[in-house]
Amino acid sequence: MSFPERELDRLAATVLQPGFVGTTPPSWVRRWLADGLGAVVLFARNVVDPAQLAALTAALRAERPDVIVAIDEEAGDVTRIESAGGSSRPGNLALGAVDDPALTEAVARDLGVDLAAAGVTLNYAPDADVNSNPDNPVIGVRSFGADPALVARHTAAWVRGLQAGGVAACAKHFPGHGDTRVDSHHDLPVIGATGEQLRSGELVPFRAAVAAGVQAVMTGHLLVPALDPVLPATLSPYVLGGLLREELGFQGVVVTDAVEMRAVADRYGLTGAAVRALAAGADAICVGGEHADEETVRALRDALVTAVRAGELPEERLAEAAKRVGQLAAWTVTARAAGDQPRAAADPARAAADPAGDDGVAPPAGPAIGLVAARRAVRVTVAPGGADPLPLTRPPHVVEFAAPHNIAIGPQTPWGVAAPLAELLPGTTTVRYARDDTPADPTAGAAGRPLVLVVRDLHRHDWMRAAVARALAARPDAVVVELGVPHLVIGAVHVATHGATRAGARAAAERLTAS
Repeated sequence: MSFPERELDRLAATVLQPGFVGTTPPSWVRRWLADGLGAVVLFARNVVDPAQLAALTAALRAERPDVIVAIDEEAGDVTRIESAGGSSRPGNLALGAVDDPALTEAVARDLGVDLAAAGVTLNYAPDADVNSNPDNPVIGVRSFGADPALVARHTAAWVRGLQAGGVAACAKHFPGHGDTRVDSHHDLPVIGATGEQLRSGELVPFRAAVAAGVQAVMTGHLLVPALDPVLPATLSPYVLGGLLREELGFQGVVVTDAVEMRAVADRYGLTGAAVRALAAGADAICVGGEHADEETVRALRDALVTAVRAGELPEERLAEAAKRVGQLAAWTVTARAAGDQPRAAADPARAAADPAGDDGVAPPAGPAIGLVAARRAVRVTVAPGGADPLPLTRPPHVVEFAAPHNIAIGPQTPWGVAAPLAELLPGTTTVRYARDDTPADPTAGAAGRPLVLVVRDLHRHDWMRAAVARALAARPDAVVVELGVPHLVIGAVHVATHGATRAGARAAAERLTAS
């Protein structure tokens, strides 16, 4: 097999999934779609509202009707379509805390219907990682939990729900990013589990995803010596071929995590990582969270073509990858056609929850499924023998402690419980402290008023634990609200939302006030 130069260019462009800047397609993206670019990936910077997003995706399809339009929309803390206001759906940890797979499937289908209506065809979700290390700095609430069986049943439910809504799911981060204290955005995590431990732990949810018919799997930039002592999973022929393809039987599209992440880019370079990933068995290269420009896309395409000509990337491997991308594109076209019906009719669960359907017919009144799920995820722990200050009947003073930014979560996404509390108890006041500006007495301003202390992953931050300890010493009646992983339960009353979403904050405020 030997492709002419132009066809080789098209094959190389087909396997790229670049991002771009702007709320309309730049001219270079339009040109590249006409010349063979197979996909684009959207981020919060590309989204204003549903109408704008639908117009954007329609403009992309005008250039290539079967273009794969991907997005990194986990719901929960990692949201792109609701980054300006916070997610109206709880994330994975909250769904895992409820442990009702039917609810998880309904929430995912609700999301799928919204994404499909906006023209999105591939979602880089669900996160199938088993968060077995509570000190994990990047997964945390993005995981359904620390138990492989629980994560597996909810991963499968999420895949079924999203794909029933008309959008291809992508389980990540294979073979599992949960047991690490290193963020692959910054460095290369090393997973020390044995092969047996991996098969009874990290790999269990991915097996469930494959069994559920997941259309795509995203690789993790992880070094797993038990599987490959030299190469990160994204670049390992054994991990992608022997394990994912042969042992797990996955036949869909393998997408890399962003190749500009330092775990691989610092060691192999942007183009070097892309070539090695394709050669190892990946089918699509995600890029553009940071390098969102035509020059990067051209460099990647040219590097793939050069590697084929040099014998570093077999021509057959590139053709196989492009074929799988084409098969996924065909699946999305079919799913989109099947989903072109009124939303209320297409999704009975949503029809029963939303105040109005897209067809103008009002279904039964009731809260959206996301808020229903968030309410079920709230857990309240009252210390033995202590006085229970709930419900709050007077406007409280809310102190929110801001943890360092997690790069997977958009910095613009709001969080906290002060705003919904103020709606329910007008006169609520609030202050937010970061590590370097937390005062010796965080309770200042709360004299004579109920005090609410809001934290995220309290167990991971020494400075936050010290500040909360000082506050509780001065005000033992204070309520602690944990918006992250509730690994450390302290205070007279502890409220866990299992995520910092808008839906979770509203549910917590309702529980605090018995509203």
